[in-house]
Amino acid sequence: MKVLLAEDDLRLGKMLKNILSRQGINAKWVTDGNAAYSECYADSYDVLVLDWMMPGMDGIELCRLLREEEYQGKILMLTARDTLDDKVNGLNAGADDYLVKPFAVAELLARLTALTRRQGSYINENLEYKGYVLKSDNYTIGYNSEFVELRPREFKLMEVLLRNAGKIIPRDVLLERVWGIESDITDNNLDVHIRALRRKLEQIHAGALIRTVRGVGYMAEA
Repeated sequence: MKVLLAEDDLRLGKMLKNILSRQGINAKWVTDGNAAYSECYADSYDVLVLDWMMPGMDGIELCRLLREEEYQGKILMLTARDTLDDKVNGLNAGADDYLVKPFAVAELLARLTALTRRQGSYINENLEYKGYVLKSDNYTIGYNSEFVELRPREFKLMEVLLRNAGKIIPRDVLLERVWGIESDITDNNLDVHIRALRRKLEQIHAGALIRTVRGVGYMAEA
């Protein structure tokens, strides 16, 4: 099991990391919400353990942002806030479970184990196409053994294009598949994401993959 622990209490964070390690759990510890946000896409974690009150981004803000980006990993909220409203807010923000401090270590371990058994919606699958590899476990795209990290929307956009390589995907179809049919996102936002994708593809010397079809949309070159 691989766990990302976001906890700004240095004493508690160090203790939990040591306890998890002794249980054979691969645990990475960060101390603020911004670091947790960056780290959760840099590696493949089974569970994120988020403290509610953290500097930068608090646990609720981070949880809500990740779910808006359609992050599929499991999230356990770890906090001293113990009212019913607090628990409801945490779960409504997208947390899969909620554990109140102080807690028994045995209960934390049991909850982590239970969450990893419920990984149903997460599929660890690589999409390969003519030397390109799109990896869902760490949100990267690679070409000739060079890899670059993608943001969630960039990843989803690249996935739609690669799964339909050689086919022109109209702009409205891309907007619907990547942002959802109810989204009020604009065409300009799609263009911004395409430009960002092209810059990242240039970093791995694969800049010609995405082709613009003027007045229609985009396609991945066949």
